[in-house]
Amino acid sequence: MKKELYLMMIALVGFTGISLGQGQNPECMTNLSIYAEHAKVKNYDAAYGPWKMVYTNCPDINKANFSYGERILADKIDKSTGAEKDAFIKELMKLYDDSHKYYPASFSVGQVAIDKVLLMYDNKMASDEQIFAMLDKAFKEDKSNFKNPKALYLYFSSLVDLYGANKKELQDVFDTYDDVTEKIEEENSQLTDVITKLLPKEDAGTLTSKEKRSLRVATTNSESYGKIAGSVDSKLGALADCENLIPLYERSFEAKKGDITWVKRAVGRMFSKDCIDDPMFKKLFEAQLALDPSADAYVYGGTLKQKAGDNSGAIADFNKALALETNSRKKSNIAYKIATSYRRGSKSTSRSYALKAIDANSSNGNAYLLIANLYASSANDCGDTPFEKRAMYWKAADMARKAGRVDPSLSGRASQSAASYEAKAPSKTDIFNSGMAGKTLSFKCWVGGSITVPSL
Repeated sequence: MKKELYLMMIALVGFTGISLGQGQNPECMTNLSIYAEHAKVKNYDAAYGPWKMVYTNCPDINKANFSYGERILADKIDKSTGAEKDAFIKELMKLYDDSHKYYPASFSVGQVAIDKVLLMYDNKMASDEQIFAMLDKAFKEDKSNFKNPKALYLYFSSLVDLYGANKKELQDVFDTYDDVTEKIEEENSQLTDVITKLLPKEDAGTLTSKEKRSLRVATTNSESYGKIAGSVDSKLGALADCENLIPLYERSFEAKKGDITWVKRAVGRMFSKDCIDDPMFKKLFEAQLALDPSADAYVYGGTLKQKAGDNSGAIADFNKALALETNSRKKSNIAYKIATSYRRGSKSTSRSYALKAIDANSSNGNAYLLIANLYASSANDCGDTPFEKRAMYWKAADMARKAGRVDPSLSGRASQSAASYEAKAPSKTDIFNSGMAGKTLSFKCWVGGSITVPSL
């Protein structure tokens, strides 16, 4: 019921959709109107009495019983203590259950479970075992509606704490980590799709009020997923280092080598943690090749060559992977990987592949950050005067800001990078002394293009 950060609370508009099962009780209708008006202006004390009457006698008359009822009871919980607070918590727990009972299409099993767990967690009413068990059940039974960022983190965090208490296995931690991170990526991909669609309209000034709200919600929640992803990685910490991964996979390999999901995840984890020098990585890699020869295989093969110092061979494999991959987001990631391989040898080629990454997935903020870095590192090579050289940082800052716009989950990094570049760009005094304020400055190096010097 407590809609995930990216969903809006159900509003009461008119009183459409009223259930006929209880005959439109006139007294319930009157009190529904009364408590709704109070709740709209956050006068929850005044709303409680009439809401209680409607909820008790006509629970299915309108979904507002549950959307506003949650707000009313949450306010009561915040303002009470002791036995009175416990009673309101119990009442809210029942309301969550009833929301699914009367409006299952609006309040799913997963949403209800999340709301109950978060209420219990916030009020220190549940152990790690209870939290994990309830969230694990909800995730497995209703994954599509398991979207709350806080719940996703709590799901994983409680499991890590149980492992620390010797109550869960390390493999359980890794499996759940993969499930949670994949879910975060999936949800953020949907949000960035919305952002990608709406940004051009925002730039053109043609967004409707509804679209403005959608863009604001998508941006806010993409930022939330970015923060949660970082917290999940921090919670995993050293558990996923080579020292733990290698013996775990050695023990499980024979039993799991035919399970493509397990093999792919194992290869991916060892790859991301740079455990590719160990013979176990090669065994897993070969197992994946046998089960599913795909673009991934060339990515891993290219990485092994790169590690061995064969950069040209590595790039050849990466390009094969790029040609084979049909998924646009994966294709974008491969192009980005090639771009990073060229960043020191050929900045123009690196940018070319970064632009291919953006072309495949316009919300690939990492590609924009890479281009920003390429520009910033070329400042001394692009210009005849100190002013012209430092002007390159404006172009770098602009690219960094684009990264945060297209993928708000990167907004923290993007903002820091942009601020760093801006600090290195010409000051107002420099602009005044140059006489370039408001003028266009072109770059004659590999970067090309131009910037408009800020007006004073």
